[in-house]
Amino acid sequence: MLNRLFHLDQHRTTARKEIVAGVTTYMTMAYVAVVNPQILSEAGMDRGAVFVATCLSAAIACAAMGLYANYPIALAPGMGINAFFTYGVVLGMGHPWQVALGALFISGICFMVISVLPIRTWIMGAFPRSLKMATAAGIGFFLALIAMRNAGLVVTNDATLVGLGDLKSWSVVLAIVGLVLIAALDALKKGGAVLIGILAITAIGLLVGEASWQGAVSAVPSLAPTFGQLDIGAAFDAAFFGIIFAFLFTDLFDTSGTLIAVAKQGGLLDRGGNLPRLRHAVIVDSGASVLGSLLGTSSVTSYIESAAGVKAGGRTGLTAVTVSALFLLTLFLSPLAATIPQFATAAALLFVASVMIRNMTEIDWSDATEYVPAVVLAITIPFSFSIAHGIAAGFITYTAIKLLSGRFRQLRPAVAVLAVLFVVKIALLGT
Repeated sequence: MLNRLFHLDQHRTTARKEIVAGVTTYMTMAYVAVVNPQILSEAGMDRGAVFVATCLSAAIACAAMGLYANYPIALAPGMGINAFFTYGVVLGMGHPWQVALGALFISGICFMVISVLPIRTWIMGAFPRSLKMATAAGIGFFLALIAMRNAGLVVTNDATLVGLGDLKSWSVVLAIVGLVLIAALDALKKGGAVLIGILAITAIGLLVGEASWQGAVSAVPSLAPTFGQLDIGAAFDAAFFGIIFAFLFTDLFDTSGTLIAVAKQGGLLDRGGNLPRLRHAVIVDSGASVLGSLLGTSSVTSYIESAAGVKAGGRTGLTAVTVSALFLLTLFLSPLAATIPQFATAAALLFVASVMIRNMTEIDWSDATEYVPAVVLAITIPFSFSIAHGIAAGFITYTAIKLLSGRFRQLRPAVAVLAVLFVVKIALLGT
């Protein structure tokens, strides 16, 4: 039955190999079940409900990817978007989390429309690679700043805006030790390096009295506090244009990059370098974003950690279905997730940030019309605490520099139009 459903023989794999690959992928991304509820709870959302929404959305999305698209690609709420949701949109701009979920819903619907229509290819080709890479790196800087703040490594300073925290405090010391441990494990090619690091630092925190044991297994928390609580109507306000675009832009390019990268590693691309059933995969991904907003979590997207499962031999959707089953089992571990302190997840966020920031190496550093807008975009995201503002700054700067340097022929119409729209929005509505 499994062979007929997932075409195991055609992909020269076995059920055992696929299940092992699924366990490997789950181990590398299970930290999201801990980190995502911590971040979104700061926006005022119920932590237990977000934990359920995180695990449930990941389980449903992984099952859909496995059964509909038959790819070994796992999905879960994305890192970076959840930080923008909490610290940028809710705490930074003062919008209720219900309205922010409404904006996520609208961006998810837009993503679905783009995925179904052929305009997706046009959009992907229209955006400069430098701005794509800068967006990923900028989100990495954003995550790093939040992680260091959560650990107490960076604190507010009236004279210099930010300053160094107390390096003798347990939270700072353990966060740094956690980052070093995770990086070392990753360098040693140990599966689940991030999860192992989080659990190890939590154990130390329990021993020194900086964390409190909440238990391991319990009944599944209620989803009611977040389920269906999104406010779609309020999100149609013109002030949300930049926010919705930021959600859509990030999800679109993150998904496309992840799908191609994982498929390439697994030898799943055809002779022309294209991904068969790409439409199936992006429909699942975009639908998962809509599902996440309905359940009460940030955008659900494809995870680059799926590459670990592919490396372990995963080639079919059975790998993703295995991840789905494991996230369903995780629903019963909410007390363990509540035990993990912020400094332990801060170490994980710093590592994830490091992975994202390395995208800056993909920028053309020999061309000022490319690297200057990219740097402006990347640094504006953390300094303004907003992915939307960073993208706007990058597009406006890119367009202006290309025009003034006489390279208007290198400027795609879509980029210029978006730059003008961002300028109009700032002029009429402010930031």
